[in-house]
Amino acid sequence: MSDFEKMVEAAKQAMIHTMNLRSGETVLIVTDSRRKTVGEAFARAAEAAGAVSELYFLPDKKRPLSEIPEDLPRLLSGKNVVINAFIGMAEETPFRIKWIKKVTEHRDKRLGHAPGITEDMMLHGPMNVDYAQMNDLVNRMLAAMKNAKIAQVTSPAGTNLTLNIEDRGFMTDVYITNEHWGNLPAGEIWCGPHEDGADGVFVCDGSIGDIGMVKKPLKITVERGKIVNLESEDTELVARVRELTSVDEWASVIGELGIGLNPGARITGNLLEDEKAFHTIHIAFGNNDEMPGGKNPSQTHRDFLTKNPTLVVTYKDESQRTLIEDGEVRV
Repeated sequence: MSDFEKMVEAAKQAMIHTMNLRSGETVLIVTDSRRKTVGEAFARAAEAAGAVSELYFLPDKKRPLSEIPEDLPRLLSGKNVVINAFIGMAEETPFRIKWIKKVTEHRDKRLGHAPGITEDMMLHGPMNVDYAQMNDLVNRMLAAMKNAKIAQVTSPAGTNLTLNIEDRGFMTDVYITNEHWGNLPAGEIWCGPHEDGADGVFVCDGSIGDIGMVKKPLKITVERGKIVNLESEDTELVARVRELTSVDEWASVIGELGIGLNPGARITGNLLEDEKAFHTIHIAFGNNDEMPGGKNPSQTHRDFLTKNPTLVVTYKDESQRTLIEDGEVRV
C-alpha cells in the first residue's frame, strides 16, 4: 500500500468513526496548495465511502486570510460534511473563526476542522488509532466531569491554576455531529471556563497554537480570567504572545480548558496534534462562544499546552477527585 493509499484509509476511518459519514452524502474539502495531497486524500476517502466530494483551494495570493473568500460560502449548499484541511497560520485565526461560524450556522452540516494537518499525522500518528478504545476513554473522562465545579491544574513546570467550570459542559471531537463540530485528528475533551473564573499561573512548556514548540517555558499569570503578566527567557516569544493576545479586549481572557486523550498523538510543535496527546492539558485565551455557556466573543483563540499535568476536580457536593496525576489518566 502506497503512502497516499494509507492516507486515504486514515481519512476514511476518521470520517466514518468520528463524523458518521454515510454513503450518498456530499463532502466539501477546503484545502490549499501546501496541503494538496492531504485534501485529495480526504476527497478520495469520501468517494471510497460512497460519498460525493468537492475540493476547494484557498487562494495563495491572499494568504493570510482575514475574511472568507467570496466564492466559498455558496459551495456549502447541499453539503453534509465539511473538512478544513489547510495549513495553520496564526494570522488566519479570525478567518477560521468566521468560517466555522458560517458552516455551523447551517445545522444540517458536520464540520471536521483540521488547520495544520500534515501527511505525517495521516500516516504515523493521531489519525491511525483504535477509535473504539479512544472513545471509551473519552466517555469515562466525560462521565468523571459531570457536576464538576472547580478544576485545579498543576504541573512539574510550575503550573498552579484554578478554574471555575461549574455548569460549563464538556465537549469532545470524537463525536462530530450537526450540533457540535470538532477537530481532525480527534481525541480531546474541553470546556469553556467562566470568563472571570481563572486564577493562578499556567506554565506552557509544550507548544502554542500556530507558533509551535516553546524554546523556553512561558509563564502566564492569570487573575479573574485575564492575562496580567507574561514571562519567559525567550523575550521574542513574550512579545509575540502579547501581540496575539491583544488583538481585541477579549483575546487575553480565558476561553478553554482542554485534555488530550488520543493514544496516537505526539508532541511535535503542531498544536492540532499536540493538544490531543496523552500526558497534556491545554488552556486557551479568546473565543469560546460556541462552547456550552461560553461568553467570550474574541475574534481569536490561542492555545497553550503544559506537559505531565495533575488535574484535581472539586464537585458541587464539595467532594474531590484526582483525574490525572503526573500526566497519567486515573479514570
